[in-house]
This record gives sequence, structure tokens and C-alpha cells, in this order.
Amino acid sequence: MAPDATPAQGESELDRLLLGKRLRFFRARAGLTLEQLGERVGVVASQLSHIENGRREPRLGLLQAIARELGIDPSELLRREAPDHRSALEIELERAQSTPAYMRLGLPHVRTPRTLGDDALESLVGLHRELTRRSRAAAATSEEARRANTAIRLQMRERDNYIHEIELIASDLMRRVGHTTGAVTHRTVAMLAEMLGFTLIFVDDLPSNTRSITDLENGRIYLPPASIPGGHGLRSLALQAMAHRVLGHAEPASYAQFLEQRLQINYFAAACLMPEARAVDFLQQAKRNRNLAIEDLRDAFGVTHEAAAHRFTNLATRHLELRVHHYRADGEGVLVRGYENDDLPFPSDASGSIEGEMLCHKWGGRTAFHRTNRTSEFYQYTDTPAGTFWSSVQTGDAEQGPFAIACGVAFDDAKWFRGRDTTERRVSTCPDEACCRTAAPELLSRWQGKAWPSARMHQHVLSPLPTGTFPGVDDTAMYEFLSKHAPEA
Repeated sequence: MAPDATPAQGESELDRLLLGKRLRFFRARAGLTLEQLGERVGVVASQLSHIENGRREPRLGLLQAIARELGIDPSELLRREAPDHRSALEIELERAQSTPAYMRLGLPHVRTPRTLGDDALESLVGLHRELTRRSRAAAATSEEARRANTAIRLQMRERDNYIHEIELIASDLMRRVGHTTGAVTHRTVAMLAEMLGFTLIFVDDLPSNTRSITDLENGRIYLPPASIPGGHGLRSLALQAMAHRVLGHAEPASYAQFLEQRLQINYFAAACLMPEARAVDFLQQAKRNRNLAIEDLRDAFGVTHEAAAHRFTNLATRHLELRVHHYRADGEGVLVRGYENDDLPFPSDASGSIEGEMLCHKWGGRTAFHRTNRTSEFYQYTDTPAGTFWSSVQTGDAEQGPFAIACGVAFDDAKWFRGRDTTERRVSTCPDEACCRTAAPELLSRWQGKAWPSARMHQHVLSPLPTGTFPGVDDTAMYEFLSKHAPEA
């Protein structure tokens, strides 16, 4: 097998190659050599050889003459199918080597002379097929990512959103840096980084599509400026960056693995900021007092409301014997992410994915926006086809727009929470269209067929997920950043 350094072929060259394969097939079937066919059509054998090898495109007159001598219609030479299995494999290999993904590897271009055995050709084509399959599985489309995300969400539901192994690792590390009471400080996080062989460095020129960058060679973790208001997220970002080393992560081989790693580093950060033993003591005391509240957990550990709500779901079933739900929705009612093991009927598509689905207008995550005072938690009971649920909702505003964070339980468990005496109650019959997706009869009769909105489409609808080892990260920008900031050798 002799590799050739010729650049990979384009589509027009592949078309010529296919024509050449078909010409060779019908010439061999007719029992003619190149010289014999050349004499009959008035060209030298070398010219026919160039055509059969895809290096030259024949004139229409020559093509018609060749077809006549071979006893076939000219259209037979122009068909898009390979004439036999060997030819199909040769064309598939040429096509595989013409892709940008293969060219980026910088490998030589392999030709397929007759001296290349069928087994070797089958093996080469099989390797390219597997590379293509793995590339697609790595992060090619949003549909694949949604399937992977749904699978992970269902796995976490089975384990009640609790990962014992990470809890043990986080508890041990926080004990080793001497953290016992109060909120975890930036100094404590820096001490943990130092213990793990890292130095935290705050810079204002991180690439826009990275949250942090870890220089493994020089033991540095680069983070956004420490002057970010509140700074709550910086502790979490630093802990997430350390988590990759603590949890023994390797470069993800698929998008599913990338999402799994993201879940684990988020869990690790939360388990460090809200250590299991102290958080459980706090929550169990609140339950005994029938005064459970996400805002209290948030304030006790100095974290965001969403972090507190998510951490509550980690511990509630295992330690409080409560089955719970938690979700984030944007101001338009679109579900951003969610978790439940209390059977709250999240809207979902045919594959079971919930992200991007529209919440019922009558759920707390939407009605909370209707009140005038949005600084405190909002409480609501919601009757659904799966039962009645109580939810606590906190709304807020972010750069991307308003959002709602909801956390709650089934009706019978509301007795343990502050806000259980709320009089707010709605009835949701979704997915019944008549619940909130069909306008009132008087509105339909007035406007149906007389209005045409220009819908605003979410950016993610048509955008495939970025490919690469770390989806969404621009490798060039990251490596340029590291080269700029790395210490002198």
C-alpha cells in the first residue's frame, strides 16, 4: 500500500472517479483492453487510462463513442451508483479522505491500485466509518446532545440526584483545609487549590466562550476578574476547574461524556460550598421546625438561590425522606433545565427531553412573574393530572433576561415548608390544549385568521453544537491565551 501525498479530492473529482470506475467495469465486461478500446474510438490508451482513474473528464462525443463500442447507452456511464462492490469501497475511501476532518489530521492520501487487496481496502473504509461515527457521537447535533442530556437526567432521577462518592471526596477535602463553619470563603478555595497544586489567577482577557482555563503544565487556573459583583460564582468556577483533577477526568470522548463530566464538576463544587454533614444538620433542624426554605439554605451558605435549590434536591430524598422537583425557566416560560423524582409532569418531546419545552401558564414558574413584589419567594399549589404540587419560586433578572427558579414537593409534603399556608392555587390540565394553549372562544372568533405574528425564534433551534474535544470552546483562542500568560520556561 503506497501512500500518496496528493491533496484530497473535491466533489467534481469524485464525480470523475465514479465515471472512470463505471467505464472500467463495462470495458472489462466487454473483454477489451485499453489499447483495443482506444483503437476503436480513436484515442491512445493512456488517455483512456486517465479517464478511468478520474484524472480527466471525457468530451461528450468521446463518451458516446465509448458507449457505442461497449454496447451500452451513454447514460449507463453517467449513473451515480458504483458498478461493483470494489468500486464502491474505492469511492467511499476517496470521499472519506476528502473531508476537512481527515485533512486536518495531516495524513497522506492513500490511493487504491489493484495491488491493494480487498481485505486491506475493507479495513481502511471500516476505520473511516468508525471515525465518522465517533465524530458524530462526540457532539455533532443538538438532537444528539438532547438525547445524551435526557439519559443523564433519568440516571440521576434513579439515584435521587445524589452521588455518594463525590460527597465523600468533597467532605474529605474541606476537612483537610480546615473548613468547619460558615460560608466557604475565597481564601478557603485558594487554600484548596494550593493543596491540589494550583494557583488561582484572575484575568480580564479570558476567551469569551470559556468560564475558566486550567494550565495543567504550570499549575494555574485562570478565572474572570475577582471584582465580579458578589463574587459567589468565582468560588464555584474555581472548584469546578479543580474537580477535573480531583475526579480523575480525561478528555471527553463523546458529548455524553462531556455532559457527565459537567454534571460531576458542578456537583463537586456544590458539595464543597455546602458540605453534606453541615447542610443536612441545617435542613433536618428546619424540617423539625416545619420551616424548610430554600432562601434560608442560600443565606446560610452564601450561595446563589439556584445553587441552594439544586443542592436541596441532592440531599432531600436521601436525608429528609422528601421527593422533590426543581426547575429553571426563562421569562417566556421556556424550560431551561429541570429535575424531579416526585412525578411532577414536566412537558417533554417524543424523546423525553424537557429542555426547550414550554411550561404551562398556570405553573408557579410562570405565575410568579405576575406579582408586583418579586423580591421574596412566591408560593403556589398547582393541581395537575399527576396530583397537586406545592412550589416555592424565586424570580430574578440576568444578562439573558428574566428567569424563575422553582423548587417544591407533592401536596402531602408541603407541611414541612415555610409558605405552605399560601392561598395561591391554580389548576393545570396540560398537556390538554384547552388548558392554556387555546385562546378563549371570544378571542378566537375575533382574531382567528385575521392576525399574522412574526415569531421570534430561539437561537439554539437551528444551531448545531460545536464540535471538538470540549464543545463550545475555541481551541485557537484558548491556546493563544495560555501562550500569552504562561510563565517563562
